[in-house]
Amino acid sequence: MKPLSLRSKIILATLATLALLGGAIDVFSGLRPVAVTISAPKEAKSLVTTPKTIARQLPLPDYSPVPVTEALSQRVAEYHIDVQLVPDTETLKASETVTWTHPGVKPVSDLYFHLYPNAFSSTDTTFMQESGGELRGDSMPDNGFGSMTLTDLRTTEGVSLLQRVQYVQPDDGNINDKTLVKVHLPQPVNGGESVTLKLQFEVKLPKIFARMGTSGNFVMAGQWFPKLSVYEPAGTRGVTEEGWNLHQYHGTSEFYSDFGIYNVTISVPSNYTVAATGFPVKNAKLKQEQKIYQFYADDVHDFAWAASPDFVYAEEALSTPEVPGVRIKLYLDPLHQDLKERYFQAAKAALTSFSKWYGPYPYSTLSIVVPPKGGNGAGGMEYPTLITAFGAAEISPNTSLERTIIHEIGHQYFYGMVASNEFEEAWLDESFTSYAEDKLMEQEYGIMANLPLQSSLVTTSQPLDLETWKYGGADSYTRNVYIRGKLVLKDIERLTSAKVMAAIMSSYTHKYRFQHPSTSDFQKIVEKVTGKSWQTYFDQYVYSGGAPDFAIENITIPSNKSNSGDAHSYESLVKVVNKGSAYANVPLKFTFSDGYTMERIWSGEHKETTFQLFHNAPLLSAEIDPDHSILLESKHINNFKLAALDQDTLSRWTVSMTKLLESVLGTLVW
Repeated sequence: MKPLSLRSKIILATLATLALLGGAIDVFSGLRPVAVTISAPKEAKSLVTTPKTIARQLPLPDYSPVPVTEALSQRVAEYHIDVQLVPDTETLKASETVTWTHPGVKPVSDLYFHLYPNAFSSTDTTFMQESGGELRGDSMPDNGFGSMTLTDLRTTEGVSLLQRVQYVQPDDGNINDKTLVKVHLPQPVNGGESVTLKLQFEVKLPKIFARMGTSGNFVMAGQWFPKLSVYEPAGTRGVTEEGWNLHQYHGTSEFYSDFGIYNVTISVPSNYTVAATGFPVKNAKLKQEQKIYQFYADDVHDFAWAASPDFVYAEEALSTPEVPGVRIKLYLDPLHQDLKERYFQAAKAALTSFSKWYGPYPYSTLSIVVPPKGGNGAGGMEYPTLITAFGAAEISPNTSLERTIIHEIGHQYFYGMVASNEFEEAWLDESFTSYAEDKLMEQEYGIMANLPLQSSLVTTSQPLDLETWKYGGADSYTRNVYIRGKLVLKDIERLTSAKVMAAIMSSYTHKYRFQHPSTSDFQKIVEKVTGKSWQTYFDQYVYSGGAPDFAIENITIPSNKSNSGDAHSYESLVKVVNKGSAYANVPLKFTFSDGYTMERIWSGEHKETTFQLFHNAPLLSAEIDPDHSILLESKHINNFKLAALDQDTLSRWTVSMTKLLESVLGTLVW
């Protein structure tokens, strides 16, 4: 999903700065490959022995042969979909044939499908209740509702299963939520066997505000078809018992699906251009005022497409040692048609560096869709081999253009190929992608993220492996999953080194390519690369909402002269405490009234300690972490304290107000 908007960043930064300035007043008063073993799928399992009468269905098209490629993933699901955008109705009509190959061992009697468009069917759905009809700064337009209707569901032998459909709400029991459906099969599917179902469905597209829908004649079809839930065999993401991973569509949740094959035919009005996951099997053809496209993709876990009569199309090829050959396809809003080189440059930089850092980009295409201004609700989103930029609102946008492209291409690795469970461990995608985004923005554009300031925005730390809807709202979700999770990765880098962290990230993305890893899998990689246990660290900062909270508790100057025997030496006692989670090797800086500074390191072994200092001038101030290198601390106000000097001492030691201001303001300028 898109990084924080510039508007959101400005608001949050302003609030943080005001809080820090309030602290300054107190100071002045003295206070996104390993080989995968693939077994050949068995023939689709027949559910019945006697054919039944079949209701009239829209026929699936005669598909052209699709490429046969070496499997990179287990390919649990195979979808053949024929969809038509019905002109002037904002409606999709479609037929779907889906084959599911059981990846586990135990017999399965039910299949589960996500019907994501039903999240927008009323104000009573779980998504709408949790989001309040707002997402990422966008609100649902008036009368912007949408929905999905299953019009037919059958076995390959023609037996109707519509009467076996049951909407389920495993997360909150909301009977008004119809985003997850259970289909009871006539007979169980055993491990390694396959089952095929035929579906027909209609989608009333909502007005765009949450990733999918319409804006004028622009269409974004994301999460638009009945999509199988993930069945997790024992061992996947650490689960001990195999079974379905089932969740509704929540106000802050994104998605989790199994890898497979998609063969999709898309019919649109003849003046429309379509961008889609994968690559076209053949050129689009015109038939009865419809333009018909056919796309194919394998080793992906979703399929999205966009369409508009206004797209300005451009294409360039990229080939590097890590990217053997990919065609970058731009579908630009006319307002941005003169910015294509900026889009291409950002995309090439991202594909080149991310493939070098995290493993080769394995697909032959990458499509970039730039929505119109009114379609910004679909902007800044990732799908396999297709991303969306921010909606075109300015002729000359700032580097948020490049940042968004880089961020969304980063998702091709952590969301696309590593494919973590975004319902339950969203940080494995968003935090990792944000980490990669910052690194590349600095490398390519010289823009360094203001990490200490971002840290100050994390006012409430929560565990990083929470289900997304348990963060208590979009703000808390964003600050933990996007910001705090990224800061944890930066902190691991600080505690190891940039070189070691690069090895950690590379090992993780290569080992778990197409594997659905968990947080504990990432921890194992950290421990393997560094050769030591990180259990305590992960317990404090990942599996719980730990955060250090350092403070200068007290400064004492016993007398004008010390007992050290040096007639010109002053003794100072500085008590420092950590009111939060344990943290080792904490830097401190002591400034004396003659301008001399002294640095010390606190081991952090205990909750508090006292430093005894001697110098030939009185102590003026003490500061913890003066360079703000400890990114997991968000409360910086109590890190600085002035010594309480009597008037006689102040008169003996001339203290420049300029230097004092520099010392104080130095804690604020990050």
